[in-house]
Amino acid sequence: MNQLQLFLPCAAGVEDMLADEVHRLTGLAGDDLLVGRGGVQLRASWRDAMLLNLHSRLTQRVLVQLSHTPYRNENDLYEATSAIAWEIWFTTKQSFKIEITAQHSPLTSLNFAALKVKDAVADRFRHKTGVRPNVDTQWPDVRIYAHLTTDMATLYIDTSGEPLFKRGWREDKGEAPLKETLAAAMIAASGWDGVAPLYDPCCGSGTIAIEAAQVACNIAPGLLRRFGFEKLLPFQAHVWNALKDQAQAARRPPTGPVFGSDVAHRMVDFAERNAQRAGVADVVQLRGGDALQRMPPSETPGVMLLNPPYGERIEAAGVAGPGRFGARENAQTEDGGEFFGQLATHWKKNYSGWTAWVLTPDLKLPSKMRLKESRRVPMWNGPIECRLFRFDMVKGSARNKDANASPGRD
Repeated sequence: MNQLQLFLPCAAGVEDMLADEVHRLTGLAGDDLLVGRGGVQLRASWRDAMLLNLHSRLTQRVLVQLSHTPYRNENDLYEATSAIAWEIWFTTKQSFKIEITAQHSPLTSLNFAALKVKDAVADRFRHKTGVRPNVDTQWPDVRIYAHLTTDMATLYIDTSGEPLFKRGWREDKGEAPLKETLAAAMIAASGWDGVAPLYDPCCGSGTIAIEAAQVACNIAPGLLRRFGFEKLLPFQAHVWNALKDQAQAARRPPTGPVFGSDVAHRMVDFAERNAQRAGVADVVQLRGGDALQRMPPSETPGVMLLNPPYGERIEAAGVAGPGRFGARENAQTEDGGEFFGQLATHWKKNYSGWTAWVLTPDLKLPSKMRLKESRRVPMWNGPIECRLFRFDMVKGSARNKDANASPGRD
């Protein structure tokens, strides 16, 4: 278990940041840490797999690769799966589930492919022990993943269980909540040093502010939850307990202040309860208030980081709606153009010296805000392609600032 092939999937656009995080946590580099499409691959130990589950803010899962073979049909999948020593990972008393994904696979039915993989696992156990484990599609003890490309099949066993964005603290949430892993990616992309003030003026249930507060306090994101590896045979409780003890001991006083506000007081209540569960209620300062009226929360300029409602989410919260922006005297345009123009004016007048990072799927947002972005980072919010725009706040119009410089693209 000291030379495992791990794959850490992440949102598109986050791969390089995830590789940097893995290097920081494990020290791995070079051929032991490779950046791929949709994640990173690494050669690491079983202890590293547990460590990454506990500490990674950016990956969605920690998968152990068990097979990578060519295939042409379902029988090839059966043979590849049968060749894996599943009995060293779990027992017949545990339930399992097969999940399958594909890119340009020639197979006509992924459901049938998943059935063949399931049969191969069950048949191997029956051949070895005379008994087969049960399948549980809702709450399995063990999750097995198969990924198919045009001609290669890769099989993994999952060490995470529930996806890692489920930190264990967000029980109160509003509509279309931001995943914690994406909030962490926004924080990483902004280059926030953990010392300057960080403020989310559209904080909703508090995801960005709480993630930032945990970063400032060096709180491991996985301390509040259970993991799939705890049910696998290689699990050693004393090693895991030592990792958790080290993480608990590494907590520190916050390195910088974190603020959040939202026009909906119900959402602020949600954020406060979530912050309490996350262990940062005394760190993040949450207030009610309209983003168009809130003044800077600190005298020292810092970083604003927000994922404002857009499109239908803004439209639904227009004049009559009690949504994230509450009722307004002036009706919103369908895409929120009026709101964003007013927000930019408010920022230029009152937030001189601040840097604002705004995640949106609207590529025309800078023109709606009448601001020139200094950077745009491609990032995916689930299936939605977005950009994280950086705006450097100066008083008056910023349209002509650095007019000759092209925005950075990553």
